[in-house]
Amino acid sequence: MLQNSPLHTFHIPVMGLGFTVDTPIKVARFGISSVVSIMDDFLLEDMRKIYSQKFHLPFSPIPDTDEDYRAKRIEAYLNLLHSVVKTQMEELIQSDWESDSEFRHFLELLPKDHILHRLYGEFLTAESDQKSQLKRQIRSYLTPGSIDVNIMTKVDKLNQGADGENLPREYSDALSALRGFAKSKLDAAVVFSAGLNPALYSYAEQFSGFFPDEKGHIQKRIILKVSDYRSALIQGKFLANKGLWVSEFRIESGLNCGGHAFATDGYLIGPILEEFKTNRTQLIETLKTAINQALNEKNSPRLPETELIKITYQGGIGNAQEDNFLRRHYQLDGTGWGSPFLLVPEATSVDEDTLQRILKAKKSDFYLSHASPLGVPFNNLKTSSGEEQRKSRIEKGRPGSPCYKKFLSFSTEFTKTPICTASRQYQHLKSKQIQSGEATYNEYKEVLQKDCLCEGLSAPAILAQGETPRRNLKAVTICPGPNLAYIKGIFSLRQMVDHIYGKISIALDPERPHVLVKEAQLYVEHLKSEFQKILPEANAKQEAFLEKFRKNLQGGLDYYQNLVEEFTIDSEEMIAKIKSQLAELKSELEGLKAVSAV
Repeated sequence: MLQNSPLHTFHIPVMGLGFTVDTPIKVARFGISSVVSIMDDFLLEDMRKIYSQKFHLPFSPIPDTDEDYRAKRIEAYLNLLHSVVKTQMEELIQSDWESDSEFRHFLELLPKDHILHRLYGEFLTAESDQKSQLKRQIRSYLTPGSIDVNIMTKVDKLNQGADGENLPREYSDALSALRGFAKSKLDAAVVFSAGLNPALYSYAEQFSGFFPDEKGHIQKRIILKVSDYRSALIQGKFLANKGLWVSEFRIESGLNCGGHAFATDGYLIGPILEEFKTNRTQLIETLKTAINQALNEKNSPRLPETELIKITYQGGIGNAQEDNFLRRHYQLDGTGWGSPFLLVPEATSVDEDTLQRILKAKKSDFYLSHASPLGVPFNNLKTSSGEEQRKSRIEKGRPGSPCYKKFLSFSTEFTKTPICTASRQYQHLKSKQIQSGEATYNEYKEVLQKDCLCEGLSAPAILAQGETPRRNLKAVTICPGPNLAYIKGIFSLRQMVDHIYGKISIALDPERPHVLVKEAQLYVEHLKSEFQKILPEANAKQEAFLEKFRKNLQGGLDYYQNLVEEFTIDSEEMIAKIKSQLAELKSELEGLKAVSAV
Protein backbone atom coordinates (compact mmCIF):
# COMPACT_ATOMS: atom_id res chain seq x y z
CA MET A 1 0.00 0.00 0.00
CA LEU A 2 1.70 3.16 -1.16
CA GLN A 3 1.30 6.09 1.18
CA ASN A 4 0.42 9.37 -0.54
CA SER A 5 -0.02 12.71 1.21
CA PRO A 6 -1.85 12.02 4.48
CA LEU A 7 -5.57 12.70 4.56
CA HIS A 8 -5.38 13.97 8.13
CA THR A 9 -3.22 16.55 9.89
CA PHE A 10 -2.79 14.40 12.99
CA HIS A 11 -1.58 10.91 13.86
CA ILE A 12 -2.09 8.67 16.89
CA PRO A 13 1.32 8.03 18.53
CA VAL A 14 2.32 4.78 20.18
CA MET A 15 0.89 4.36 23.68
CA GLY A 16 2.32 1.67 25.92
CA LEU A 17 2.66 -1.83 24.54
CA GLY A 18 -1.01 -2.60 24.10
CA PHE A 19 -3.11 0.57 23.92
CA THR A 20 -2.43 1.10 20.19
CA VAL A 21 -1.41 -2.44 19.22
CA ASP A 22 -4.52 -2.89 17.04
CA THR A 23 -5.31 0.78 16.33
CA PRO A 24 -4.58 0.41 12.58
CA ILE A 25 -7.40 -2.15 12.28
CA LYS A 26 -9.72 0.40 13.87
CA VAL A 27 -8.72 3.64 12.10
CA ALA A 28 -6.34 3.12 9.15
CA ARG A 29 -9.21 2.71 6.65
CA PHE A 30 -10.28 6.25 7.53
CA GLY A 31 -6.87 7.59 6.50
CA ILE A 32 -5.67 8.00 10.09
CA SER A 33 -2.05 6.99 10.73
CA SER A 34 -1.05 5.35 14.00
CA VAL A 35 1.92 3.68 15.65
CA VAL A 36 2.15 0.12 16.99
CA SER A 37 4.75 -0.94 19.54
CA ILE A 38 6.56 -4.07 18.33
CA MET A 39 8.62 -4.66 21.46
CA ASP A 40 6.39 -7.40 22.98
CA ASP A 41 6.32 -10.35 20.60
CA PHE A 42 4.27 -12.39 23.11
CA LEU A 43 1.49 -9.80 22.93
CA LEU A 44 1.68 -9.61 19.14
CA GLU A 45 1.38 -13.38 18.90
CA ASP A 46 -1.69 -13.34 21.19
CA MET A 47 -3.28 -10.51 19.18
CA ARG A 48 -2.59 -12.32 15.91
CA LYS A 49 -4.44 -15.35 17.23
CA ILE A 50 -7.39 -13.23 18.40
CA TYR A 51 -7.73 -11.35 15.11
CA SER A 52 -7.16 -14.44 12.98
CA GLN A 53 -10.18 -15.99 14.68
CA LYS A 54 -12.20 -12.78 14.36
CA PHE A 55 -11.53 -12.43 10.62
CA HIS A 56 -11.53 -16.18 9.89
CA LEU A 57 -7.90 -16.19 8.82
CA PRO A 58 -5.55 -19.18 9.12
CA PHE A 59 -3.40 -19.13 12.24
CA SER A 60 -0.26 -21.15 12.83
CA PRO A 61 1.46 -20.42 16.16
CA ILE A 62 5.14 -19.52 16.25
CA PRO A 63 6.59 -21.23 19.36
CA ASP A 64 9.55 -20.05 21.44
CA THR A 65 11.50 -23.04 20.13
CA ASP A 66 11.52 -21.68 16.55
CA GLU A 67 14.76 -20.10 15.43
CA ASP A 68 14.35 -16.31 15.30
CA TYR A 69 10.82 -16.66 16.73
CA ARG A 70 10.72 -13.04 17.94
CA ALA A 71 11.28 -11.52 14.49
CA LYS A 72 8.93 -14.07 12.90
CA ARG A 73 6.11 -13.22 15.32
CA ILE A 74 6.52 -9.50 14.68
CA GLU A 75 6.59 -10.02 10.92
CA ALA A 76 3.49 -12.25 11.07
CA TYR A 77 1.47 -9.76 13.11
CA LEU A 78 2.42 -6.82 10.88
CA ASN A 79 1.45 -8.86 7.83
CA LEU A 80 -1.91 -9.52 9.44
CA LEU A 81 -2.42 -5.77 9.98
CA HIS A 82 -1.42 -5.15 6.37
CA SER A 83 -3.84 -7.79 5.06
CA VAL A 84 -6.80 -6.65 7.18
CA VAL A 85 -6.40 -2.96 6.35
CA LYS A 86 -5.89 -3.75 2.65
CA THR A 87 -9.17 -5.70 2.64
CA GLN A 88 -10.94 -2.90 4.49
CA MET A 89 -9.75 -0.35 1.92
CA GLU A 90 -10.79 -2.53 -1.01
CA GLU A 91 -14.27 -2.87 0.49
CA LEU A 92 -14.47 0.90 0.96
CA ILE A 93 -13.38 1.58 -2.61
CA GLN A 94 -15.81 -0.96 -4.06
CA SER A 95 -18.76 0.14 -1.92
CA ASP A 96 -21.74 2.18 -3.14
CA TRP A 97 -20.46 5.64 -2.28
CA GLU A 98 -23.91 7.18 -2.44
CA SER A 99 -25.43 4.95 0.23
CA ASP A 100 -22.61 3.22 2.14
CA SER A 101 -22.47 4.44 5.76
CA GLU A 102 -18.79 3.51 6.11
CA PHE A 103 -17.84 5.71 3.16
CA ARG A 104 -19.85 8.61 4.55
CA HIS A 105 -18.11 8.10 7.89
CA PHE A 106 -14.76 8.25 6.06
CA LEU A 107 -15.74 11.64 4.57
CA GLU A 108 -17.20 13.01 7.81
CA LEU A 109 -13.91 12.48 9.61
CA LEU A 110 -11.91 14.58 7.14
CA PRO A 111 -10.96 18.22 7.81
CA LYS A 112 -13.67 20.71 6.80
CA ASP A 113 -11.65 22.14 3.91
CA HIS A 114 -10.50 18.82 2.39
CA ILE A 115 -10.93 18.65 -1.39
CA LEU A 116 -12.80 15.34 -1.12
CA HIS A 117 -15.86 17.13 0.29
CA ARG A 118 -16.14 19.21 -2.90
CA LEU A 119 -15.41 16.28 -5.21
CA TYR A 120 -17.98 14.12 -3.46
CA GLY A 121 -20.61 16.86 -3.71
CA GLU A 122 -19.95 17.13 -7.45
CA PHE A 123 -20.08 13.34 -7.76
CA LEU A 124 -23.56 13.17 -6.20
CA THR A 125 -25.03 15.69 -8.66
CA ALA A 126 -23.00 14.80 -11.76
CA GLU A 127 -24.39 13.26 -14.93
CA SER A 128 -23.49 9.60 -15.48
CA ASP A 129 -20.74 10.40 -18.03
CA GLN A 130 -19.01 12.70 -15.50
CA LYS A 131 -19.38 10.34 -12.55
CA SER A 132 -16.70 7.93 -13.74
CA GLN A 133 -14.11 10.71 -14.06
CA LEU A 134 -14.98 12.10 -10.61
CA LYS A 135 -14.85 8.59 -9.18
CA ARG A 136 -11.29 8.17 -10.44
CA GLN A 137 -10.33 11.47 -8.83
CA ILE A 138 -11.90 10.50 -5.52
CA ARG A 139 -10.36 7.04 -5.64
CA SER A 140 -6.87 8.56 -5.92
CA TYR A 141 -7.35 10.03 -2.43
CA LEU A 142 -8.61 6.82 -0.83
CA THR A 143 -5.42 5.70 0.87
CA PRO A 144 -5.16 4.16 4.34
CA GLY A 145 -3.39 5.75 7.24
CA SER A 146 0.15 4.51 7.67
CA ILE A 147 0.70 1.45 9.90
CA ASP A 148 3.88 2.68 11.54
CA VAL A 149 5.78 0.81 14.26
CA ASN A 150 7.76 1.90 17.30
CA ILE A 151 11.04 0.57 18.66
CA MET A 152 12.21 2.04 21.94
CA THR A 153 15.95 2.00 21.33
CA LYS A 154 16.88 1.51 25.00
CA VAL A 155 14.91 -1.75 25.15
CA ASP A 156 17.61 -3.84 23.51
CA LYS A 157 18.44 -6.77 25.74
CA LEU A 158 21.01 -9.28 24.44
CA ASN A 159 19.64 -12.81 24.31
CA GLN A 160 20.80 -16.37 24.82
CA GLY A 161 19.96 -19.58 23.01
CA ALA A 162 18.41 -22.69 24.54
CA ASP A 163 21.93 -23.89 25.40
CA GLY A 164 22.62 -20.77 27.46
CA GLU A 165 25.17 -19.43 24.96
CA ASN A 166 25.01 -15.79 23.92
CA LEU A 167 23.30 -15.30 20.55
CA PRO A 168 24.80 -12.99 17.88
CA ARG A 169 24.08 -9.25 18.23
CA GLU A 170 21.33 -9.30 15.59
CA TYR A 171 19.19 -11.45 17.91
CA SER A 172 18.92 -8.70 20.55
CA ASP A 173 15.40 -7.44 21.27
CA ALA A 174 15.58 -4.21 19.26
CA LEU A 175 17.44 -5.66 16.27
CA SER A 176 15.06 -8.63 16.10
CA ALA A 177 12.13 -6.21 16.14
CA LEU A 178 13.65 -4.20 13.31
CA ARG A 179 14.19 -7.39 11.30
CA GLY A 180 10.54 -8.36 11.77
CA PHE A 181 9.42 -4.97 10.48
CA ALA A 182 11.91 -4.97 7.61
CA LYS A 183 10.72 -8.37 6.39
CA SER A 184 7.02 -7.51 6.67
CA LYS A 185 4.82 -6.43 3.76
CA LEU A 186 4.23 -2.99 5.24
CA ASP A 187 5.00 0.16 3.28
CA ALA A 188 5.46 2.24 6.40
CA ALA A 189 7.87 3.77 8.91
CA VAL A 190 9.65 2.66 12.03
CA VAL A 191 9.70 5.25 14.80
CA PHE A 192 12.94 5.15 16.77
CA SER A 193 12.44 6.65 20.24
CA ALA A 194 14.59 7.16 23.35
CA GLY A 195 17.83 8.17 21.64
CA LEU A 196 20.59 6.89 19.39
CA ASN A 197 21.36 3.17 19.35
CA PRO A 198 24.36 2.77 16.99
CA ALA A 199 24.01 -1.00 16.60
CA LEU A 200 20.30 -0.74 15.79
CA TYR A 201 20.69 2.16 13.36
CA SER A 202 23.58 0.43 11.61
CA TYR A 203 21.59 -2.80 11.33
CA ALA A 204 19.01 -1.04 9.14
CA GLU A 205 21.69 -1.00 6.40
CA GLN A 206 21.16 -4.75 6.00
CA PHE A 207 17.70 -4.28 4.46
CA SER A 208 17.11 -2.86 0.99
CA GLY A 209 13.68 -1.50 1.93
CA PHE A 210 15.32 1.34 3.87
CA PHE A 211 16.97 2.67 0.69
CA PRO A 212 15.44 4.48 -2.31
CA ASP A 213 14.44 2.19 -5.18
CA GLU A 214 14.88 3.07 -8.87
CA LYS A 215 11.83 5.34 -8.66
CA GLY A 216 13.13 7.02 -5.51
CA HIS A 217 10.54 5.40 -3.25
CA ILE A 218 11.58 4.24 0.21
CA GLN A 219 9.34 1.39 1.33
CA LYS A 220 10.63 1.20 4.91
CA ARG A 221 10.98 4.73 6.21
CA ILE A 222 12.59 6.05 9.39
CA ILE A 223 10.99 8.49 11.82
CA LEU A 224 13.01 9.82 14.74
CA LYS A 225 11.25 10.87 17.92
CA VAL A 226 13.41 13.65 19.40
CA SER A 227 13.17 16.28 22.12
CA ASP A 228 15.46 18.94 20.61
CA TYR A 229 17.20 20.11 17.42
CA ARG A 230 20.70 19.01 18.43
CA SER A 231 19.54 15.43 18.92
CA ALA A 232 17.78 15.49 15.54
CA LEU A 233 20.90 16.73 13.75
CA ILE A 234 23.25 14.22 15.43
CA GLN A 235 20.99 11.21 14.84
CA GLY A 236 20.01 12.37 11.37
CA LYS A 237 23.67 12.68 10.33
CA PHE A 238 24.54 9.28 11.80
CA LEU A 239 21.84 7.67 9.65
CA ALA A 240 22.49 9.78 6.54
CA ASN A 241 26.16 8.80 6.56
CA LYS A 242 24.94 5.22 6.16
CA GLY A 243 22.61 6.11 3.29
CA LEU A 244 19.53 6.08 5.52
CA TRP A 245 17.03 8.92 5.22
CA VAL A 246 14.96 10.32 8.09
CA SER A 247 11.54 11.03 6.59
CA GLU A 248 10.22 12.75 9.70
CA PHE A 249 11.39 14.27 12.96
CA ARG A 250 8.64 13.74 15.50
CA ILE A 251 9.31 16.29 18.26
CA GLU A 252 7.85 15.31 21.61
CA SER A 253 7.63 17.39 24.75
CA GLY A 254 10.10 16.20 27.34
CA LEU A 255 7.55 16.23 30.18
CA ASN A 256 4.10 17.01 28.75
CA CYS A 257 3.72 13.54 27.26
CA GLY A 258 2.62 10.03 28.18
CA GLY A 259 4.83 7.05 28.98
CA HIS A 260 8.51 7.66 29.66
CA ALA A 261 9.48 11.31 30.14
CA PHE A 262 12.87 12.42 28.82
CA ALA A 263 13.24 15.90 30.27
CA THR A 264 15.44 18.42 28.45
CA ASP A 265 17.87 20.63 30.39
CA GLY A 266 15.14 23.22 30.83
CA TYR A 267 14.52 23.87 27.12
CA LEU A 268 10.82 24.49 26.47
CA ILE A 269 8.98 23.28 23.38
CA GLY A 270 8.30 26.75 21.93
CA PRO A 271 11.97 27.69 21.51
CA ILE A 272 12.73 24.12 20.36
CA LEU A 273 10.10 24.32 17.59
CA GLU A 274 11.38 27.79 16.68
CA GLU A 275 14.86 26.35 16.18
CA PHE A 276 13.53 23.64 13.88
CA LYS A 277 11.55 26.24 11.94
CA THR A 278 14.59 28.51 11.55
CA ASN A 279 17.02 25.74 10.60
CA ARG A 280 14.70 23.48 8.62
CA THR A 281 16.16 24.21 5.17
CA GLN A 282 19.72 23.88 6.47
CA LEU A 283 18.83 20.59 8.21
CA ILE A 284 17.40 19.09 5.03
CA GLU A 285 20.33 20.24 2.88
CA THR A 286 22.89 18.95 5.40
CA LEU A 287 21.29 15.53 5.56
CA LYS A 288 20.71 15.36 1.79
CA THR A 289 24.37 16.08 1.07
CA ALA A 290 25.45 13.36 3.50
CA ILE A 291 22.98 10.72 2.30
CA ASN A 292 23.65 11.23 -1.42
CA GLN A 293 27.38 10.88 -0.82
CA ALA A 294 26.75 7.64 1.07
CA LEU A 295 24.35 6.34 -1.60
CA ASN A 296 26.90 7.11 -4.33
CA GLU A 297 29.49 5.07 -2.46
CA LYS A 298 27.01 2.20 -2.24
CA ASN A 299 26.13 2.56 -5.96
CA SER A 300 22.51 2.96 -4.88
CA PRO A 301 19.86 5.23 -6.45
CA ARG A 302 20.06 8.80 -5.18
CA LEU A 303 17.43 10.44 -3.05
CA PRO A 304 14.93 12.38 -5.22
CA GLU A 305 15.53 16.15 -5.27
CA THR A 306 11.92 16.65 -4.19
CA GLU A 307 12.29 14.54 -1.04
CA LEU A 308 11.68 16.59 2.11
CA ILE A 309 11.62 15.94 5.83
CA LYS A 310 8.40 16.27 7.78
CA ILE A 311 8.47 18.06 11.12
CA THR A 312 5.66 17.22 13.56
CA TYR A 313 4.95 17.81 17.24
CA GLN A 314 3.19 15.78 19.93
CA GLY A 315 2.56 16.23 23.63
CA GLY A 316 -0.29 17.81 25.59
CA ILE A 317 -2.30 19.39 22.76
CA GLY A 318 -5.89 19.75 23.95
CA ASN A 319 -7.99 21.66 21.43
CA ALA A 320 -8.19 22.89 17.84
CA GLN A 321 -6.92 26.39 18.71
CA GLU A 322 -3.66 25.00 20.09
CA ASP A 323 -3.31 22.53 17.23
CA ASN A 324 -3.89 25.22 14.59
CA PHE A 325 -1.48 27.66 16.21
CA LEU A 326 1.32 25.11 16.52
CA ARG A 327 0.96 23.93 12.92
CA ARG A 328 0.62 27.42 11.49
CA HIS A 329 3.20 29.34 13.52
CA TYR A 330 5.92 26.68 13.51
CA GLN A 331 5.13 25.48 9.98
CA LEU A 332 4.59 21.91 11.13
CA ASP A 333 3.48 19.11 8.83
CA GLY A 334 1.23 17.61 11.47
CA THR A 335 0.65 16.88 15.12
CA GLY A 336 0.31 13.82 17.33
CA TRP A 337 -2.69 13.34 19.63
CA GLY A 338 -2.08 10.55 22.13
CA SER A 339 -3.68 10.42 25.59
CA PRO A 340 -7.10 11.84 24.55
CA PHE A 341 -7.56 8.77 22.33
CA LEU A 342 -7.37 6.53 25.40
CA LEU A 343 -10.94 7.73 25.91
CA VAL A 344 -11.97 6.58 22.40
CA PRO A 345 -12.73 2.82 22.37
CA GLU A 346 -13.14 2.98 18.57
CA ALA A 347 -9.44 3.89 18.29
CA THR A 348 -7.51 2.30 21.17
CA SER A 349 -7.62 -0.78 23.39
CA VAL A 350 -8.38 0.15 26.99
CA ASP A 351 -10.26 -2.34 29.15
CA GLU A 352 -13.49 -1.16 30.82
CA ASP A 353 -12.07 -1.26 34.35
CA THR A 354 -9.15 0.98 33.39
CA LEU A 355 -11.44 3.35 31.50
CA GLN A 356 -13.54 3.84 34.61
CA ARG A 357 -10.44 4.40 36.74
CA ILE A 358 -9.29 7.14 34.34
CA LEU A 359 -12.69 8.82 34.45
CA LYS A 360 -12.80 8.78 38.27
CA ALA A 361 -9.19 9.93 38.71
CA LYS A 362 -8.38 13.30 40.28
CA LYS A 363 -5.71 15.60 38.87
CA SER A 364 -3.37 14.56 41.67
CA ASP A 365 -3.68 10.92 40.58
CA PHE A 366 -1.74 11.65 37.39
CA TYR A 367 1.93 11.84 38.33
CA LEU A 368 5.52 11.33 37.21
CA SER A 369 6.72 8.14 38.89
CA HIS A 370 9.83 5.99 39.37
CA ALA A 371 7.90 2.93 38.15
CA SER A 372 10.05 2.20 35.10
CA PRO A 373 12.89 -0.33 35.49
CA LEU A 374 14.75 1.71 32.86
CA GLY A 375 15.39 4.37 35.50
CA VAL A 376 13.60 7.01 33.41
CA PRO A 377 10.69 9.02 34.92
CA PHE A 378 7.39 7.42 33.89
CA ASN A 379 3.94 9.04 33.68
CA ASN A 380 1.61 6.97 35.80
CA LEU A 381 -1.85 6.77 37.39
CA LYS A 382 -1.97 6.27 41.16
CA THR A 383 -5.34 4.52 41.01
CA SER A 384 -4.51 1.94 38.31
CA SER A 385 -4.95 -1.77 39.01
CA GLY A 386 -1.22 -2.14 38.34
CA GLU A 387 -0.43 0.23 41.21
CA GLU A 388 -2.90 -1.60 43.46
CA GLN A 389 -1.16 -4.88 42.68
CA ARG A 390 2.31 -3.45 43.33
CA LYS A 391 1.27 -2.10 46.74
CA SER A 392 -0.57 -5.31 47.63
CA ARG A 393 2.55 -7.38 46.99
CA ILE A 394 4.57 -5.10 49.29
CA GLU A 395 1.94 -5.36 52.04
CA LYS A 396 2.03 -9.16 51.77
CA GLY A 397 5.80 -9.14 52.21
CA ARG A 398 6.45 -10.31 48.64
CA PRO A 399 7.38 -7.16 46.71
CA GLY A 400 8.23 -7.28 43.04
CA SER A 401 6.82 -9.13 40.05
CA PRO A 402 7.36 -12.56 38.56
CA CYS A 403 9.50 -11.83 35.52
CA TYR A 404 8.41 -13.84 32.47
CA LYS A 405 9.09 -11.64 29.45
CA LYS A 406 12.38 -10.12 30.68
CA PHE A 407 12.42 -7.21 28.18
CA LEU A 408 13.70 -4.80 30.85
CA SER A 409 16.28 -7.11 32.45
CA PHE A 410 19.40 -4.93 32.56
CA SER A 411 20.69 -4.99 36.17
CA THR A 412 23.79 -7.02 37.02
CA GLU A 413 24.07 -5.57 40.54
CA PHE A 414 23.47 -8.96 42.17
CA THR A 415 23.65 -11.50 39.35
CA LYS A 416 25.83 -12.30 36.36
CA THR A 417 22.77 -12.70 34.15
CA PRO A 418 20.89 -9.36 33.94
CA ILE A 419 17.60 -9.18 35.86
CA CYS A 420 14.84 -6.57 36.06
CA THR A 421 14.71 -4.13 39.00
CA ALA A 422 10.92 -4.64 39.15
CA SER A 423 11.33 -8.39 39.55
CA ARG A 424 10.70 -10.28 42.78
CA GLN A 425 14.23 -11.67 42.59
CA TYR A 426 15.89 -8.26 42.46
CA GLN A 427 13.72 -6.70 45.17
CA HIS A 428 14.32 -9.68 47.48
CA LEU A 429 18.07 -9.29 47.02
CA LYS A 430 17.81 -5.55 47.66
CA SER A 431 15.90 -6.20 50.90
CA LYS A 432 18.79 -8.44 52.04
CA GLN A 433 21.12 -5.49 51.48
CA ILE A 434 18.95 -3.40 53.79
CA GLN A 435 19.07 -6.08 56.48
CA SER A 436 22.86 -6.25 56.27
CA GLY A 437 23.22 -2.46 56.31
CA GLU A 438 24.70 -2.32 52.80
CA ALA A 439 21.88 -0.12 51.45
CA THR A 440 19.72 2.67 52.87
CA TYR A 441 15.98 2.43 53.35
CA ASN A 442 15.49 5.36 50.93
CA GLU A 443 17.26 3.36 48.22
CA TYR A 444 15.01 0.39 48.92
CA LYS A 445 11.93 2.62 48.97
CA GLU A 446 12.70 3.83 45.44
CA VAL A 447 13.27 0.26 44.25
CA LEU A 448 9.85 -0.74 45.60
CA GLN A 449 8.27 1.78 43.22
CA LYS A 450 9.41 -0.24 40.19
CA ASP A 451 6.55 -1.94 38.38
CA CYS A 452 6.33 -4.70 35.77
CA LEU A 453 5.66 -2.65 32.63
CA CYS A 454 5.99 -5.69 30.35
CA GLU A 455 2.80 -7.24 31.75
CA GLY A 456 0.97 -4.09 32.85
CA LEU A 457 1.24 -2.24 29.54
CA SER A 458 0.23 -5.23 27.42
CA ALA A 459 -2.69 -6.59 29.49
CA PRO A 460 -5.30 -3.98 28.42
CA ALA A 461 -5.20 -5.07 24.77
CA ILE A 462 -6.08 -8.66 25.69
CA LEU A 463 -8.66 -7.65 28.30
CA ALA A 464 -10.35 -5.24 25.86
CA GLN A 465 -10.92 -8.23 23.56
CA GLY A 466 -12.70 -10.10 26.35
CA GLU A 467 -9.78 -12.51 26.70
CA THR A 468 -7.51 -13.35 29.65
CA PRO A 469 -3.81 -12.42 29.51
CA ARG A 470 -1.17 -15.12 29.87
CA ARG A 471 -0.80 -16.49 33.41
CA ASN A 472 -3.94 -14.54 34.37
CA LEU A 473 -1.90 -11.35 34.91
CA LYS A 474 -4.79 -8.88 34.61
CA ALA A 475 -3.35 -5.82 36.40
CA VAL A 476 -3.05 -2.83 34.06
CA THR A 477 -0.44 -0.10 34.12
CA ILE A 478 -1.71 3.04 32.39
CA CYS A 479 0.75 5.70 31.20
CA PRO A 480 -1.28 8.82 30.25
CA GLY A 481 0.14 12.26 29.72
CA PRO A 482 -0.75 15.02 32.25
CA ASN A 483 -3.26 16.42 29.74
CA LEU A 484 -5.67 13.54 30.38
CA ALA A 485 -6.42 14.97 33.84
CA TYR A 486 -8.43 17.74 32.14
CA ILE A 487 -10.59 15.56 29.85
CA LYS A 488 -13.45 13.46 31.20
CA GLY A 489 -15.80 11.23 29.24
CA ILE A 490 -15.86 8.44 26.71
CA PHE A 491 -16.00 9.67 23.12
CA SER A 492 -16.70 8.32 19.67
CA LEU A 493 -14.00 8.48 17.01
CA ARG A 494 -15.95 11.17 15.18
CA GLN A 495 -16.34 13.29 18.33
CA MET A 496 -12.60 13.26 19.04
CA VAL A 497 -11.62 13.94 15.42
CA ASP A 498 -14.21 16.71 15.14
CA HIS A 499 -12.76 18.20 18.34
CA ILE A 500 -9.26 18.13 16.83
CA TYR A 501 -10.49 19.94 13.72
CA GLY A 502 -12.63 22.45 15.61
CA LYS A 503 -15.97 21.17 14.28
CA ILE A 504 -17.09 20.69 17.89
CA SER A 505 -15.52 21.39 21.29
CA ILE A 506 -15.28 18.64 23.86
CA ALA A 507 -15.70 20.14 27.32
CA LEU A 508 -12.29 20.52 28.98
CA ASP A 509 -11.64 21.35 32.61
CA PRO A 510 -11.69 25.19 32.83
CA GLU A 511 -8.51 25.02 34.94
CA ARG A 512 -6.60 23.45 32.05
CA PRO A 513 -3.63 25.67 31.09
CA HIS A 514 -2.58 26.32 27.50
CA VAL A 515 -0.37 23.51 26.17
CA LEU A 516 2.74 25.75 26.21
CA VAL A 517 2.08 26.96 29.74
CA LYS A 518 1.37 23.46 31.06
CA GLU A 519 4.74 22.23 29.87
CA ALA A 520 6.45 25.24 31.46
CA GLN A 521 4.68 24.48 34.75
CA LEU A 522 5.85 20.88 34.59
CA TYR A 523 9.45 22.01 34.05
CA VAL A 524 9.36 24.45 36.96
CA GLU A 525 8.03 21.66 39.20
CA HIS A 526 10.73 19.34 37.87
CA LEU A 527 13.43 21.91 38.65
CA LYS A 528 12.04 22.38 42.17
CA SER A 529 12.30 18.64 42.78
CA GLU A 530 15.88 18.68 41.48
CA PHE A 531 16.73 21.48 43.93
CA GLN A 532 15.21 19.49 46.79
CA LYS A 533 17.20 16.37 45.87
CA ILE A 534 20.56 18.09 45.43
CA LEU A 535 20.70 21.09 47.76
CA PRO A 536 22.13 21.91 50.27
CA GLU A 537 24.89 19.32 49.76
CA ALA A 538 25.29 20.05 46.03
CA ASN A 539 28.79 20.03 44.56
CA ALA A 540 29.99 22.58 42.01
CA LYS A 541 28.98 20.44 39.02
CA GLN A 542 25.45 19.91 40.36
CA GLU A 543 25.06 23.61 41.13
CA ALA A 544 26.17 24.46 37.59
CA PHE A 545 23.58 22.05 36.17
CA LEU A 546 20.78 23.57 38.25
CA GLU A 547 21.73 27.08 37.20
CA LYS A 548 21.96 26.09 33.52
CA PHE A 549 18.54 24.46 33.76
CA ARG A 550 17.10 27.55 35.45
CA LYS A 551 18.57 29.91 32.84
CA ASN A 552 17.26 27.82 29.96
CA LEU A 553 13.83 27.80 31.57
CA GLN A 554 14.04 31.55 32.13
CA GLY A 555 14.87 32.03 28.45
CA GLY A 556 11.86 29.93 27.46
CA LEU A 557 9.50 32.00 29.61
CA ASP A 558 10.91 35.22 28.12
CA TYR A 559 10.28 33.73 24.65
CA TYR A 560 6.64 32.99 25.54
CA GLN A 561 6.09 36.50 26.92
CA ASN A 562 7.27 37.94 23.59
CA LEU A 563 5.22 35.36 21.66
CA VAL A 564 1.90 36.35 23.28
CA GLU A 565 2.65 40.02 22.66
CA GLU A 566 3.48 39.58 18.97
CA PHE A 567 1.07 36.83 17.85
CA THR A 568 -2.54 35.86 18.43
CA ILE A 569 -1.98 32.41 19.82
CA ASP A 570 -5.46 31.99 21.33
CA SER A 571 -8.52 33.93 22.54
CA GLU A 572 -8.12 37.22 24.42
CA GLU A 573 -9.32 35.51 27.59
CA MET A 574 -6.75 32.73 27.25
CA ILE A 575 -3.95 35.19 26.41
CA ALA A 576 -4.68 37.16 29.59
CA LYS A 577 -4.55 33.90 31.55
CA ILE A 578 -1.27 32.90 29.87
CA LYS A 579 0.35 36.24 30.73
CA SER A 580 -0.64 35.89 34.37
CA GLN A 581 0.61 32.30 34.59
CA LEU A 582 3.93 33.17 32.92
CA ALA A 583 4.48 35.97 35.44
CA GLU A 584 3.84 33.52 38.30
CA LEU A 585 6.32 31.03 36.84
CA LYS A 586 9.01 33.70 36.43
CA SER A 587 8.50 34.71 40.06
CA GLU A 588 8.93 31.07 41.14
CA LEU A 589 12.16 30.84 39.15
CA GLU A 590 13.50 33.96 40.82
CA GLY A 591 12.81 32.30 44.14
CA LEU A 592 14.81 29.27 43.10
CA LYS A 593 17.69 31.55 42.12
CA ALA A 594 17.67 33.03 45.60
CA VAL A 595 17.65 29.55 47.17
CA SER A 596 20.65 28.45 45.09
CA ALA A 597 22.56 31.54 46.15
CA VAL A 598 22.15 30.77 49.88
